[in-house]
Parts: sequence; C-alpha cells; structure tokens
Amino acid sequence: MKTHRSLTPRQEALAERNLYTAIAALRDAEEVRAFFRDLCTPAELQAMSDRWSVVDYLSRGLPYREIHHLTGVSVTTIGRVARFLATGNGGYGLVAQRLGKWHLHAARAAASASSEPVTAPRRREGVRNG
Repeated sequence: MKTHRSLTPRQEALAERNLYTAIAALRDAEEVRAFFRDLCTPAELQAMSDRWSVVDYLSRGLPYREIHHLTGVSVTTIGRVARFLATGNGGYGLVAQRLGKWHLHAARAAASASSEPVTAPRRREGVRNG
C-alpha cells in the first residue's frame, strides 16, 4: 500500500475512514458511479470491476481457467479474489450475499486453496448485516 511520509498512521487511518464515510453517504448506484468516476482513474475502475466480476463465478465453483475465458481477467487476479473471498475481511461475501450472488456450496471450492473451511461470508466485528 502506498504510504504518505508526511502523515502519521493515525492520519492515514482517518483519511481512509473519511473515504468510507463518503461512500456510505451515497444513495444509489448512479451516485456511486459518478463518485467513483471522479475519484478513480479508468485503470483503477477496470481493476476493481475485474475483481468484482469474478466473485459470482468463484462462488459458483467455476474453475479459474473457465472464469478467465468468460471474463478475460487474469488467473492471478482470480486467485487473489478467491483468496480474499475465503480469508479476507468478509467484504466480497457480505456484498455478494446482499445481492443474492452468494452460492455457499461453491464458495467452499474458492476456499480450497485455504486450509480453513468456509461456512458463510466472514464478517468483521461491528459490521451490520441488513
């Protein structure tokens, strides 16, 4: 992660929290779209879109090569998403579940690279569901 030498870790954490607060203040997909198009470069948006596009396929248990064929996303990126889906902070699973894109039986397949079994999307303390 990029570090700012002039900012303390506390200031960096506050800046990150302020970003999340700004995103949470958006009301619908169009507002989010406008905000992200102002905030991110086209390459950053493409990278995030690529990562999100493979979550549903991973949760269905599709092989990485098939996902690559369907999406054009690199197998390396697909593996990274699978790792975070299995052992990350729970964000992918939380949103996929809310959008009805979480297929638990196959999410176990995404976690096969991990020694930890997946039983449901992981949630961090303080994250509300609903």
